[in-house]
Amino acid sequence: LGAGSTPRRAPAAGARVQPRKANVAVRAAANSIREQAGRRAPLEKNSLFNAKYVPFAGDSSEEYSLDEVIYRSQSGGLLDVQHDMEALAIYPPEYWKALFDERVGKTVWPYGSGVWSKKEWVLPGIPDEDIVSMFEGNSNLFWADRYGCENLGMKDLWVKQCGNSHTGSFKDLGMTALVSQVNHMRRQGKPLAAVGCASTGDTSAALSAYAAAAGIPSIVFLPADKISLAQLVQPIANGSLVMSIDTDFDGCMRLIREVTAELPIYLANSLNSLRLEGQKTAAIEILQQFDWQVPDYVIIPGGNLGNVYAFFKGFKMCKDLGLVDKLPRMVVAQAANANPLYRAYKNGFENFEAIKAEPTFASAIQIGDPVSIDRAIYALKETDGLVEEATEEELMDAAAEADLTGMFNCPHTGVALAALKKLRANQTIGPDDRTVVISTAHGLKFAQSKVAYHSGEIENIVGKYANPPVLVKEDFGAVMDVLKDRLEKQ
Repeated sequence: LGAGSTPRRAPAAGARVQPRKANVAVRAAANSIREQAGRRAPLEKNSLFNAKYVPFAGDSSEEYSLDEVIYRSQSGGLLDVQHDMEALAIYPPEYWKALFDERVGKTVWPYGSGVWSKKEWVLPGIPDEDIVSMFEGNSNLFWADRYGCENLGMKDLWVKQCGNSHTGSFKDLGMTALVSQVNHMRRQGKPLAAVGCASTGDTSAALSAYAAAAGIPSIVFLPADKISLAQLVQPIANGSLVMSIDTDFDGCMRLIREVTAELPIYLANSLNSLRLEGQKTAAIEILQQFDWQVPDYVIIPGGNLGNVYAFFKGFKMCKDLGLVDKLPRMVVAQAANANPLYRAYKNGFENFEAIKAEPTFASAIQIGDPVSIDRAIYALKETDGLVEEATEEELMDAAAEADLTGMFNCPHTGVALAALKKLRANQTIGPDDRTVVISTAHGLKFAQSKVAYHSGEIENIVGKYANPPVLVKEDFGAVMDVLKDRLEKQ
């Protein structure tokens, strides 16, 4: 199915390897990976596959090449990446399933990536040797058995650990697609001096890492004092020009759009539809991990809302090409301090009003004027979707409660878990409904908030599941007293 190279035989046990020759061999092997990709024969009808930009909503005759530097349609609306579905449909559903299954997790460049194992559905026109990948994706679909059974009365609850990735968030999935396209355009001679983004933390981490891997300069605009230290240090470590600006994310977004309109800096925010092509593969991957069975509900933390539409695209593409026969019901979970979509949902989407987002521990979704609002509403309407919100106490308690069953959740996953608890309480989601919670980032990126929660340092939050360390004297009796007290309570 997927062409690959023959693996090299390992040296016999006890064989002596000359260090200098080994180093040369390693460099040669590294170079040959891309060379092999360039020589590999594509799928028989690969030349028929193509994708282009079209307006998300508007004139259907308006279209642009993916090699153009363009972010909006003539009317000022968002663009969407449209694939030639008739060409993809030449191959039957079982072929695509088998192809994706055969590629997953392998070391054949670039198909071992969870994104590029679906290359024909992502960016079919890009040469393999131009792809910038860190073998992202293939993240754990965690069966939350104990948490689901003991806390929610659910036996079929799953958490998609998108934060188990190179930079610790789902943004890697989109950034490999975007930076690969930029790398391809630069190799074609397009005058792109750098890539840039506004960020609440995770986007800048992903952009800086992938740009560094490709040798492309990167620039990030961050809202001052509004992201975690772990998020801040990532672009710094990867060599980005980091601008800490005295505003919120929406202010940073306005500035980066003005800058990219004047300078040859390629905009990497989700306003750019390329990222969504990579992010949609997480939805395809969920179906693949369920042996192409569709879950009943998928709960996604929502901020700028591009990921909501990306998941919808992935599910819809699988349905349109016959790999599955239905769509899951999508749920968007928002922090109550940054909930413009929730407010619009409560009024039946009659109107949308941007808000000034208030501080939230779920800092990556502290966005009051989401770029992808229209795309998210469309996805929700198409899937009979829901929107729920969580207060700061609810999201922090939900994350901590789930942590007690072995997880280590970021605050954004806490928002999704808190939304799930509400939907179970009102019986919207039943005990037998297969439900997937999307964990968007790794909890280690937000360790500061966890320390504050467990040490009781957060104002107006009791910390129902706080578990601070116990200070004990260097005395056997004192230690035994603490142990007995704890064991008796279990």
